[in-house]
Amino acid sequence: MAGVGKLLKQAQKMQKKIESLQTELAEKELEISSGGGAVVIKITAAGEFRSIALDPELLKEEASLIEESVLQAVKEASSQAKELHEAEMGKATEGLSFPGLM
Repeated sequence: MAGVGKLLKQAQKMQKKIESLQTELAEKELEISSGGGAVVIKITAAGEFRSIALDPELLKEEASLIEESVLQAVKEASSQAKELHEAEMGKATEGLSFPGLM
């Protein structure tokens, strides 16, 4: 049963590491721009959007161009936040293996 105790300690250690990382990712902010800087989005690595800024010159354009620029920036921000989140979580769990589970 010594293996079970070791496994429990390993799981607790991983849980603490993940909780700490989640807090860190919730604070880490990314800034993504689109349309040559016409749209700037700030998002946390945990996926929480913080702000969207539009260049006043962009607002003089047709609605379809504005919509496309904002949508592209949102997609890019979401994608980059997700990639960073997954990469950091992967680092937190690497090297920890649970026989029969992974």
